[in-house]
Amino acid sequence: MFSFPLAATITIIWSWFLEELGYNLFQEWESGQSWKIGDTYIVFVQTEERFLDVPYHRCRVGLNHLAFHADSREHVDDMTMKLKDNGINVLYTNQHPFAGGDDHYAVFFEDPDRIKVELVAP
Repeated sequence: MFSFPLAATITIIWSWFLEELGYNLFQEWESGQSWKIGDTYIVFVQTEERFLDVPYHRCRVGLNHLAFHADSREHVDDMTMKLKDNGINVLYTNQHPFAGGDDHYAVFFEDPDRIKVELVAP
């Protein structure tokens, strides 16, 4: 289980998750880092203190959630176990793995900022 300060936990959780999906760390700087896989490029930047007064919520204007492709249903199952083993909040457990519908095999979870993340099987 992760037991680090929040900012470190965010980095560790995202680093772990993206590495599990085959992403490679591309750049690092004091307030952020970027990851690449093929033509996909993801950048994480720490929010400046002056913008932290209104916390993130996926129902506000802006990002609702991030979705990633898994290799298979087994990959979703494996990642689900790893998420749970690391104390990461898995969402919709009463509907898992079909929370997105009968033909949608996925795991949904939240990062420490409560950003919803989806990993969906082909």
